[in-house]
Amino acid sequence: MASCAPERSVKRDVPALERLLKRDRAIAVAGLATLCALAWLYIVAGAGLGMSAWEMTSFSIFPHRAAMAMSTAEWSLSTWALIVAMWWIMMIAMMAPSAAPAILLYAGVHRHALAQGRTQDKLAPTGAFAAGYLIVWLGFSVAAAALHWALESAGLTAAMMMGSQSRWLSAGVLLAAGLYQLLPLKHVCLSHCRAPASFLSRHWQPRAFGALRLGVIHGAYCVGCCWMLMSLLFVGGVMNLVWIAALTALVLIEKALPAGQWIGRGAGVILIVWGVVTLMV
Repeated sequence: MASCAPERSVKRDVPALERLLKRDRAIAVAGLATLCALAWLYIVAGAGLGMSAWEMTSFSIFPHRAAMAMSTAEWSLSTWALIVAMWWIMMIAMMAPSAAPAILLYAGVHRHALAQGRTQDKLAPTGAFAAGYLIVWLGFSVAAAALHWALESAGLTAAMMMGSQSRWLSAGVLLAAGLYQLLPLKHVCLSHCRAPASFLSRHWQPRAFGALRLGVIHGAYCVGCCWMLMSLLFVGGVMNLVWIAALTALVLIEKALPAGQWIGRGAGVILIVWGVVTLMV
């Protein structure tokens, strides 16, 4: 009798695992929604910088005109850690909605491969794919924090409000971001983000390490698509919720809507005009 107990336990455990795998899409959706919500809450609360994002939020077409010249602050090691964390968590909040289709599609493709016996990974390495994607944005965040320090040290951005204090910086970033929206490189990267099925079929690799590598590749295309848009935060204020929300919406529109590419090009033209006008005021 005792020898039969383990067999009954295994028979009960296998269906439970199978039921879990069948719900991987729901689990992935819940995980992404939770991650995105926590990231937004962290940003709204002020990212540990001593002020809430509401206090650092304002709306101005020409932010540099409203900025008050302020002395720069010394960046300690803890300040560096906070700024890198702020950038990374902000990128998670802004990019997770547009990355969700690729992550969920990966989960579905892996489940299908598992059902057909083309992989032996019982637990779908969707988390590894998402981790690879986020690692690339962490690298971007380190670079953004370094640029943040350089601009603040040069007195071009405010230490407290973290937005542009210079007409030349504002105009230069607006013009560069607008021109990048029209470049072929932008649209090569965007095409990979807009067609996750094609991307997965071209770059698919099995097992968790393959999933991690695939996430890194997808993240690299995503950074290539959006890095200049993210630089606009130096114009309006890195923690300005109006600019964060507007850029999040634009990224999502570009990647998800049928006319997203053309809307992105239109936004590029608007940014160029905005940059030219900024030079004149």
